[in-house]
Amino acid sequence: MIADIAEGDRVIGMMLLKGNWESDYYAYPDIYTIGCAGKIERLVRMPDGRFNLVLQGLSEFRVTREIRERPYRQAIVDWCAVAPEALELTDGTMAHLRELLISYVGEPAKEAWRAVVEERGLRGAQLINFLCFHLDLSPLEKQTLLEALDQRAVCLLDVLTFKLAERKAGPMGQGGGESGPQQ
Repeated sequence: MIADIAEGDRVIGMMLLKGNWESDYYAYPDIYTIGCAGKIERLVRMPDGRFNLVLQGLSEFRVTREIRERPYRQAIVDWCAVAPEALELTDGTMAHLRELLISYVGEPAKEAWRAVVEERGLRGAQLINFLCFHLDLSPLEKQTLLEALDQRAVCLLDVLTFKLAERKAGPMGQGGGESGPQQ
């Protein structure tokens, strides 16, 4: 697949497989309909035939039809890119996001925020997408954020708020438990 893509436009799509896909991997398990595409920026073929690659994110897409002509999946897609201005954050929302991150991740979030927001200047779409990628969230939570499209910022705030409530409630809602990263 990678060799074929490297010969073409170098664009690859990534999708999350549904359910118990491990037992049915080669039989085309179901997929979520929203995925994301990236362009191969760097590609190194390893001696064992595998590849190391660096992708530059391009856009979200929705699968409209799968094509099963090769040993790997191909699809016809509709691009559903999120306009960067749709993920802009007010100063109040930025402050709320910072506090949620510090509560969720702990003290290291203060230094990370300084480096990413204050030094690198990430805001809006860049910051939201950076956090969605780097936070320790389950694949299904990340899929939910991807599918939120132009509501991704609000969804991220909701996910973090839920994770904090879940941590406070503890195992089976008993209270006093821990869930997520330790502070």
